[in-house]
Amino acid sequence: MKKLPKHLKPLLEHKEHPIDWTKDKIVSYSQFSTWKQCPHKGKLQNVDKLKQPPNMHLVFGNAIHTTIQHYLKIMFEQSATAADRENLIEFFETNLRSEYKKCVEQNNNVHFSNAEELAEFYGDGEAILDYFKKKRGKYFSKRNTYLVGIEFPLFLSPHEEYPNVKFKGFIDLIFYNSNTDTLQIFDIKTSTRGWKDKDKKDDTKTSQILLYKEYFSRLFNWDVDKIEVEFFIVKRKIWEESEFTIPRIQEFIPASGKIKRSKSITEFRSFIEDCFTKEGKLLNKEFLKQVGPLCNWCPFNNDSSLCNKVNSL
Repeated sequence: MKKLPKHLKPLLEHKEHPIDWTKDKIVSYSQFSTWKQCPHKGKLQNVDKLKQPPNMHLVFGNAIHTTIQHYLKIMFEQSATAADRENLIEFFETNLRSEYKKCVEQNNNVHFSNAEELAEFYGDGEAILDYFKKKRGKYFSKRNTYLVGIEFPLFLSPHEEYPNVKFKGFIDLIFYNSNTDTLQIFDIKTSTRGWKDKDKKDDTKTSQILLYKEYFSRLFNWDVDKIEVEFFIVKRKIWEESEFTIPRIQEFIPASGKIKRSKSITEFRSFIEDCFTKEGKLLNKEFLKQVGPLCNWCPFNNDSSLCNKVNSL
């Protein structure tokens, strides 16, 4: 493993912050994302504590994340040769089974998939990892680059008037480039066929990495202009009949300047203001029902006692 420059030592030694459950209320990007889609759905999940059923997309995403991170950890801490010797498919299969078993247990031991679907997702993962190992040099290089962190924890109060509401998040990958003296934050995403223009323009999707950039800068007093961000998107499906080679990996660098970050920060603050008291308690009130196409994907869609699909407020 290459020795990190001295000024990176605080990052390397950074640990997950302990939570004081007697007063801290934890918020995450996923809660914010749900609130943006439909505040009423967020209320059902976070106030009424109704669980969203697990699905194979979640299981698959966690397993692929862990596998890619495992490979890169060996690559940067040992060597690319050592990483290439790893049986990534076997590692992925073990994690896929483990994630599925964990989700079944959380689902009151009720299965939510079947052998055919499991085999399909396993095959998708195999294809992604085969492509990743062959093309890894196109995306990741050790030249002038140091691995700073995997699942790097962030913990802070994002709203000064709500000190007990704490943001907790984990950055998938952080690298340091010694040539440019910049940090590179990567967020790994799984997608069925990749991100289209509408996905790239979706502020709810892109705000996650913008919040990470801003909050990291605040926590470590790091020049925000020296933090680069990128989505690393892996595709489960590609058009096999294409006469051109379609990559299984898609890179997307969103605009992350001051205006874009300010918008994300303002919206996150609005989420906190709408959902919590100044003391950090969840508000149990009537929230807006955001009726639209996304209702078709909502787990509470077919229960009129939970949502009558009439806009409120």
